[in-house]
Amino acid sequence: MKPVYVIQTISLKELLNARRQTLHVIAHRYESGSMATTANHPFSDWDKIFTDTMMTVAAIDRLVHHGIIMEIQAESFRKKQAMERNPQHKVSSER
Repeated sequence: MKPVYVIQTISLKELLNARRQTLHVIAHRYESGSMATTANHPFSDWDKIFTDTMMTVAAIDRLVHHGIIMEIQAESFRKKQAMERNPQHKVSSER
């Protein structure tokens, strides 16, 4: 049995710096093994990450084809902790 490949917290900044490598990893694991990812942005924002629409579609297509999507609508744990440390400080919820 192959191990699960985990990409934790896909963010715009990380993907902008490594978009081709990220697409390569996703494409390589697509039919060869399991992969789990977490992302701070919905798929609709991913066109801002990859250099063109085809890269965006290719990445999303491979992630969702055999995948299970769990969307969690919850407050950020980091934001919650920051607010508890300093209730007067406003923490932006913008991504």
